[in-house]
Amino acid sequence: MALLDVCDLSVSFGRVAALKGVSLQVQEGEIVTVLGANGAGKSTLLRAILGAVPAKGGGITFADADITRAPAHERIQKGIVLVPEGRRILISLTVEENLLLGAHMRTDQDAVARERDAIYDRFPNLAERRHMAASCLSGGEQQMLAIGRAMMAKPRLMMLDEPSLGLSPLFVSKLFDLIRELNAGGLSVLLVEQNTGKALAAAHRASVLELGRVIMAGDPAALARDPRLQEAYLGEDGAHPAPNPSREELRP
Repeated sequence: MALLDVCDLSVSFGRVAALKGVSLQVQEGEIVTVLGANGAGKSTLLRAILGAVPAKGGGITFADADITRAPAHERIQKGIVLVPEGRRILISLTVEENLLLGAHMRTDQDAVARERDAIYDRFPNLAERRHMAASCLSGGEQQMLAIGRAMMAKPRLMMLDEPSLGLSPLFVSKLFDLIRELNAGGLSVLLVEQNTGKALAAAHRASVLELGRVIMAGDPAALARDPRLQEAYLGEDGAHPAPNPSREELRP
C-alpha cells in the first residue's frame, strides 16, 4: 500500500475550485514530482495534504490511516512535513532557534540534539552561524535551513514547494543532490518544482496539474518526451533528463 494516497481530492475557496478530483500516490522511498503552471493548484495540493486547507471532497490516506479530516499537527506527528515556497524561516531568530522550531512537538530531547548535530555536520555553513540571526544567511543557506528545520520533525514524507526558486544555478545543483541524498536515506519526497528538467531527472514518477486537474501522470522519462510537456515546460536543454538512479546507486 502507498505511503501517501490522495484520492479524488477537491478543494475550493468560496466559489473557486482550486483542485478538481486530484489523485496521486507516493510509495515508500519514492520521489514524486508535481509540475504545472502558476495557478495550476500545486501549492494548494501540498497544503491540503498537510491539512492547512480543508478538503471539499475525496480522501487522503497516510501510512494506512485516513487523515482527510485530521488537523495539521496530527499529520506532522504522523510524519508529513512541508518546506513551503519562500522558505518561511524566522529571520529574527538564530539559525539554531529556527532548527529547533521543527522539533517543537517532540519530547525525545536527546534524539533531537543528536539530529541537530547531524544537520550541522551536513550543513557546515549553518553550524558556523548557529548563534547568528537567520537574516545573515544567503538564499541558498536559508533553503538549507528550511530543509534542516523540516528534518528536525523526523518526517517520513517531505513535501517541498518550489525549493529552487530564486537560487543560483550552483545552489540548485546542490539542492537536487541533497534531495537525492535524503531520498537515498529512506525519505519519501513529494516535490513541486519550477525547474522541470531537474525535477523529472530526480523523480521516480511525475504528475502534471492544469487548472486543478491531473492531465498527465507516469514515468518521468516518458513525460519528458511528450510533445505537450516539451512545448509547455521544457526547453531544449531540459527535454531529455537523465533517468533517476536507483537508491542503491545514490547511497554513499
